[in-house]
Amino acid sequence: MHAVFKTGGKQYKVNVGQIIRIEKLNISAGNNIIFKNILLITDTSTIKIGSPNILGSTIEANILRHGKSKKINIIKFNRRKHYKKKQGHRQFFTDIKILNIHYPERDIKNGT
Repeated sequence: MHAVFKTGGKQYKVNVGQIIRIEKLNISAGNNIIFKNILLITDTSTIKIGSPNILGSTIEANILRHGKSKKINIIKFNRRKHYKKKQGHRQFFTDIKILNIHYPERDIKNGT
């Protein structure tokens, strides 16, 4: 069972029980969240494709933790021009665990 959903301007393909890293959400760790922008759901025999979303379908997830990823160094350099610019960036993230995938015909809980 797979589902594709959209959050933070990106699309993620998930299974029940999978832990993924997404863009930071402003919800405290330990709480549950429901995603409603479900683009695609596949089962062993069926494929549901939304236009753009599948109506009535949701993904329930638990927020595990928030953090910052590793530092990315950005360097701009022009030789012989006495120009060098160095900058760093650390992106905020949220780790979530997918608990349930609901869609109108069938509810999928813990892989059953």
